[in-house]
Amino acid sequence: MGRVDDILLELDQLYPEAHCELNHTNALELLIAVMLSAQTTDASVNRLTATLFKQYRSLEDYIHVPPETLEQDLRQIGLFKNKARNIQAACAAIRSRYNGRVPASQDALESLPGVGRKTANVVLSVWFGEDRIAVDTHVSRVAKRLKLAYAKDTPEKVEAKLMRKLPRQRWSKTHHQFIFFGRYHCTARNPKCEGCPLKKHCRFPNHLKVR
Repeated sequence: MGRVDDILLELDQLYPEAHCELNHTNALELLIAVMLSAQTTDASVNRLTATLFKQYRSLEDYIHVPPETLEQDLRQIGLFKNKARNIQAACAAIRSRYNGRVPASQDALESLPGVGRKTANVVLSVWFGEDRIAVDTHVSRVAKRLKLAYAKDTPEKVEAKLMRKLPRQRWSKTHHQFIFFGRYHCTARNPKCEGCPLKKHCRFPNHLKVR
C-alpha cells in the first residue's frame, strides 16, 4: 500500500463521517456562511447564522437592508464591515447576472464580490456535488505536514498537488477529513502528535519545528 492509500485509510477510520460543519439549508445560506467564515471559526459563524438566517431569508433581504444595519448584525465576527459590504454586493450580482440563483460554475462564483477560489470550491463541492478540494488553513497545514505539499506552497499549489495525488472521487471527502484532522487533532499549536496514526507520514514526527 502506498503512502497516499495509507493516509486515506487512516482518515477513513478517524473521520468516516467528515462533512461541512457550516449550518445551511440552501445554496445562498451556504455561500454566505462560507463568506462569513474567513478568519473566523465555523462555530462562531454557526452561532451568528442561527439568528441571521431567520432574519435574512432572500437576496432581497440582504440587498435592501441599510449597510450599517447589516454591519451591526454581523458585528460579533471579525471583518464584519468588509463581509457586510461583500455580501450585499454579491447578492446584488446574483440577482442581476444570474437570475437570482447562486451560480454553479467556478468562474461565475469567483466573479462575485468577496468570493475567492476556496469559497467557490466549497459551494461547488457541498451544494452542487462536484469533486473539489477547497484549501483553507487546515487543509494547507495538514497537506504540508503529511508531505503532500511543500511548506512554502501557496493554496493554489497545494490544491493542484492534492488533485494530482488523490483519486478524483476522493477529493471532496478528503477535503473534509483534512479539515477535521487539522481542526481536532493536527492543530496549528500543540498538535496531538503522541499516538497519531499518521505520524509515520509526518514531516515533523516529534512535533519539532511544527509549522
